[in-house]
Amino acid sequence: MFIDEAKIRIKAGDGGNGCMAFRREKFVPRGGPSGGDGGHGGDIIMEASLSHNTLVHFRFNPEHKADRGRHGEGSNCTGRDGIPLVLKVPVGTLLYDQETGELIHDFSTVNDQLVIAKGGRGGRGNQHFATSTHQAPREHELGRPGEERHYRLELKLLADAGLVGYPNAGKSTLIARISAARPKIADYPFTTLEPNLGVVSIGEWPHELSFVVADVPGLIEGAHLGAGLGVQFLRHIERTSLLVHLVDVSDSSGRPDPVEDFKVIQSELSSFGHGLDEKPMIVVATKADVANPAKLKKLQAMAKRRKLPFYTISAVTGEGVDALKYAIGEKVRELRASRAQLEATTHA
Repeated sequence: MFIDEAKIRIKAGDGGNGCMAFRREKFVPRGGPSGGDGGHGGDIIMEASLSHNTLVHFRFNPEHKADRGRHGEGSNCTGRDGIPLVLKVPVGTLLYDQETGELIHDFSTVNDQLVIAKGGRGGRGNQHFATSTHQAPREHELGRPGEERHYRLELKLLADAGLVGYPNAGKSTLIARISAARPKIADYPFTTLEPNLGVVSIGEWPHELSFVVADVPGLIEGAHLGAGLGVQFLRHIERTSLLVHLVDVSDSSGRPDPVEDFKVIQSELSSFGHGLDEKPMIVVATKADVANPAKLKKLQAMAKRRKLPFYTISAVTGEGVDALKYAIGEKVRELRASRAQLEATTHA
């Protein structure tokens, strides 16, 4: 089950109470206050992890509470601190304050950690209140309550390239061909109900390149307004650096004009915003084994006019797949180098 949104309620541990006690020992002529401090409450920490790829573990368990600090004891014994609670989320998770809508943190790298609720401070024991004129204090502090927060989690998959297009354009077949991903493939629209990620490798060591491809559920006209599955999954291609637009040029789709199909999807990307329509793009004509030559020629001419890289493939027979795979890889390598150079310039 793919869950990409969740709301959680968290409560950090309360601090333990300070103790009121007095020392009374046979061979100690002067006793005095000996109340220990309470332990601090446990923090709640959120950590990005590769062992999770959805937020389903939060959907069915939305409340989380950390361990409280133990109370102080006599003989100046401090209570044990509460054990921190670590909540693991997939890489690419955004943490929002549910009340204000403010973005708190973007967990974009593995093992990225953030304290999202701080545990309460432990109270002081009566040993801290002794003075030269007040030698038998009975004052002691209660522990402070831990922070309580309401958050909203939103997952945006991290991939180098995103496959977009109409339902049944061949996206799932392609990702199954070029990676170890095994999405459901069938001859009806909206077979893919959730995004699939596949890792693709090209070249040989030491020049081997690996990149991640995301197969996004098919888009249709009005996707940005909620038609089909589009609005639910469009955000998952926000972080991709490259879009691979697959267009069916066979007659099986029932749509007569592949150029119009391309324009509809481009319009949806533009309407959704977040710069999706400005990302580098490769246009791919699919189902070349049963292609309509007129459709293929028309789509190729459009790509040439727009100066977009164009490839023709058949994911079923394998025709053109290797050429496309290497083209995606080289473009990803180029975009990574540009991004690294930009970051180096920014930090200089």
